[in-house]
Amino acid sequence: MTELTGRSPMKSPGKPSLRRDTERSFWYEIGKGLTSEEAAVAVGASPAAGSRWFRDRGGMPTFLRVPVSGRFLSFEEREDIALLRAQGAGVREIARRLCRHPSTVSRELRRNAATR
Repeated sequence: MTELTGRSPMKSPGKPSLRRDTERSFWYEIGKGLTSEEAAVAVGASPAAGSRWFRDRGGMPTFLRVPVSGRFLSFEEREDIALLRAQGAGVREIARRLCRHPSTVSRELRRNAATR
């Protein structure tokens, strides 16, 4: 790879972390009285992830208990924007499908555009 591009190979980012909504559901289960391991299994995460969330947050949920307002794009909307753009859909078409303003979609695409 170095001979071809002059750069070393890019490092893998590793396995993607679990989504915020999964962790939010975890804290909801904790609030119902489950242990961290039981709550993790209940939301589809590993018991080790549940213990780590509980330990890293000091046993207290952070901002994740309250869902994100509709003002911000959700992770799913960001994925949809990327997929629709890869399929060749235009900004206005994507905005119509997601019920968002075209400037919101345009801004998201500009922020995540490859710079190299």
